[in-house]
Amino acid sequence: MLLVVDIGNSNITLGLVEGGAIVATRRLGTRHAATPDELEVILEGTLSLDKRGLRDVRGISLASVVPSQTALFETVADRHAIPILVAAAGTVPIAVRLDRPSEAGPDRIVNALAAARLYGAPAVVVDMGTATTFDCVGPDGAFVGGAIAPGLRLGLEALAGGTARLPRIELRTPTRAIGRDTTGAMQSGVIFGYQALVDGLLTRIRRELAETAGIPLDTVRGILTGGLSAEPWARDIDGVDVIDPDLTLKGLAILHAEVAGGEPFGRRA
Repeated sequence: MLLVVDIGNSNITLGLVEGGAIVATRRLGTRHAATPDELEVILEGTLSLDKRGLRDVRGISLASVVPSQTALFETVADRHAIPILVAAAGTVPIAVRLDRPSEAGPDRIVNALAAARLYGAPAVVVDMGTATTFDCVGPDGAFVGGAIAPGLRLGLEALAGGTARLPRIELRTPTRAIGRDTTGAMQSGVIFGYQALVDGLLTRIRRELAETAGIPLDTVRGILTGGLSAEPWARDIDGVDVIDPDLTLKGLAILHAEVAGGEPFGRRA
C-alpha cells in the first residue's frame, strides 16, 4: 500500500493507494506542536479506520507546506523503514519555469503534474484551501506560475476576528445576494464574493495563458480541487472543465510511480 500525504497549514489529507487507485481518504487537523510519537499514534489510529496500519505501508509520497510536519513524517517513516518521497521542484518530473523554482509550493507543482498527466495541458488548477492557489500548466506540461489569494474560511475568520460586531457564521450558500440581516449579508459577501474572485481570476489567467502560448482560449482547461471544490456553487464558475477534489493525492501517486518506480496510478486490473 502507498500512503499519499498532502500537508497544509490547516489540514493533513491522507490517501491510501492500492491497485492503481485511491481506495480511502482521511483528513486530520495539522498539529503544529505534535511530536513524532504523537504523529505515529495518530497515523496508526487513522489507518486502523480502514483496517490498515503502518505495517502495511510500503511507501510514502508527500507534499508539504509545513516543514516541521515534513520532518515529523520523515522521522516516523524512518522508524518503520518506509521509503518516503518528498515533492519539491527537484523531485517532481516537470519543468518549473519560475524566477526562483525552489520557492514553488510542492503541492502546486504536484497539482500541475496531475493536471498534465490526467487531463492534459495547458491548464489552470484552482486549489481552494486555506489559501486559494491558481496553478498554471503550460502547453508542454511545465509549471509556469500562477496566483495566490486568501481562502474563503480565512476571509471569514478575518471578518469575525477583526470586527467588534460581526459574528462567526455558518458557511451556507444564501438564496439572494442582498442580505436582510447581518448573517445573510455576511454569507452573501463571503460566498458570492469568493465565487466572483475565483471566477474572475480564473477567466483572466486562462486568457493570459492562451495569449502567451498563442492558442485558443477554449484549449486551456480549468480544474478545481480542494475541499471547497465540492460546494454546489463551484459548478457555476465559468471556465471550469473538471472538478477533482482529490487531484493533489492523485498527483502524489503519479509522482511515486514515475520517480520511485511504484505501481502505475490508474492501472486497470
